[in-house]
Amino acid sequence: MATGGRDATAVPEGADDTPLHRAIGPKLLILFVVGDILGTGIYATTGQVAGKVGGALWLPFVIGFVVAILTAASYVELVGKYPKAAGAALYTQKAFKVPFLTFIVAFMVMCSGLSSASAAARAFSGDYLGEFTDFFPPTLVAILFILALAALNLRGVSESVKANVVFTLVELTGLFVILAIGAWAVLTGEGEPSRLGEFQAGGTGYALLTSVLGATALGFFAFVGFEDSVNMAEETKDPARTFPRAVFTGVAVTGTIYVLVALVSSLLVDHRVLEGSSGPLLEVVKAGGVDFPPKLFALIALFAVTNSALINIMMASRLCYGMANERILPSGLGRVLPRRRTPVVGIVFVSLLAIGLVSTGEIAGLGDTTAFLLLCVFAVVNIAVLVLRRDPVEHRHFRTPTALPVLGAVTSLILASPLSDRPADVYIRAGVLLAIGIGLWVVNKAVMKARGEEHPAGDPRP
Repeated sequence: MATGGRDATAVPEGADDTPLHRAIGPKLLILFVVGDILGTGIYATTGQVAGKVGGALWLPFVIGFVVAILTAASYVELVGKYPKAAGAALYTQKAFKVPFLTFIVAFMVMCSGLSSASAAARAFSGDYLGEFTDFFPPTLVAILFILALAALNLRGVSESVKANVVFTLVELTGLFVILAIGAWAVLTGEGEPSRLGEFQAGGTGYALLTSVLGATALGFFAFVGFEDSVNMAEETKDPARTFPRAVFTGVAVTGTIYVLVALVSSLLVDHRVLEGSSGPLLEVVKAGGVDFPPKLFALIALFAVTNSALINIMMASRLCYGMANERILPSGLGRVLPRRRTPVVGIVFVSLLAIGLVSTGEIAGLGDTTAFLLLCVFAVVNIAVLVLRRDPVEHRHFRTPTALPVLGAVTSLILASPLSDRPADVYIRAGVLLAIGIGLWVVNKAVMKARGEEHPAGDPRP
């Protein structure tokens, strides 16, 4: 890994008059990446993954880990070359120079974050909260939950990231509890090891392939989050040096924990029981033979899903900010609150969209929508990193082996394809979101043309 050269912390050209505050160092970024990946996926969708694959619950998480590492390597190279907040949208524009494609990619990334936050809001109002009360309507709880996180985001990136650190430590504690319960079960002869090799589809052939791919595609929702961290590039100290270690460490730590948690879950609880719960890890605690208070674990899980939603709303708002400064979205979305130095308009905008998504599906559907949208984006990013090898920069940065983005693009496309046996409502929801994006593109293009902000070819002015 090579770093150094030109100052990577310079404020990007076209930035707002009140630039974002560089408050994130190496250790904080690692915790941020770990906290971004951990959360709703493992705490809430493990049961749905088990329902697709059966007792071999660990396998989809192993495959998901490999796919995540392949694509993470591409993101690390690109954020080192272009340390700006727009992420995949910026890389797409630089590689292909097609404004329409850039907008669609950016919109898909934003919607994936919002569907993830909505899934977390649904998880918050489900079985984990049910350990304490079921008095309040779940949808109302989910909406109030998102509003509270929007308010925290408005306070500032420092406050939000520090809250992320606390939440990350809490959710890690919960997963270590699961691992400790699993270790105790192994030592005392509890559990059913034979489940670890059972597949829901049974036998071999196409049915087995589609069940594993479908479980992997849904389970991949648990790995998304590392791509969000690149949108913090303008708020990170020395991003070209900091990001490689932080992203690879974060994915490796979470991938290892996920596989171990999956093994413990399948060892102690039948996959049908896991599938029927929106709080599957709570079932593991209850079946583990260890006197650990279920209410305490439920509280830990609530912190975990809160962390997921907080980071996704934070990242979506920073994506709005970055796209506005790149003239992909109206400049008003890049407006920063002068005193707090947070992207106020972006935070309000994405929070309203997240509230709207809460009513469109349950945890599994929203999580699968998140994974599908991001898998499509990951395919584009893996291709973009190869195209952009023709665009050298003056400063030194991480460079991934060429084979990794090739494999990353192929595996992303396979998991996004119908081979994954994805429910039709996921494609419908994604299609509706894409239609909304196209509508916004047409409106924004018309406004820019009316203001004389386009070249004759239709590209935004530099």
